[in-house]
Amino acid sequence: MSSETPVMKCTEEQMARHKIPVAYRDYCAHLLIRLNKCREQSLYMPWKCEHERHSYEVCEYKEFKRRQKLWQEQQDAKN
Repeated sequence: MSSETPVMKCTEEQMARHKIPVAYRDYCAHLLIRLNKCREQSLYMPWKCEHERHSYEVCEYKEFKRRQKLWQEQQDAKN
């Protein structure tokens, strides 16, 4: 399979300390931690953390496309 697995940039302890829900503990969790810190510091004003939010959403999209490609490769290998 040509899709290489990305590297986790934060540990389970860091994710637990920052109260990241289990469903969001993926390869983009380090960006979610940064986004949540920005949100807390800016009192959740949406225009204050646009860059952090965009970075997180781009990462999630790339992760989705990676998983989709991996699934497709698995399906092709079955056939």
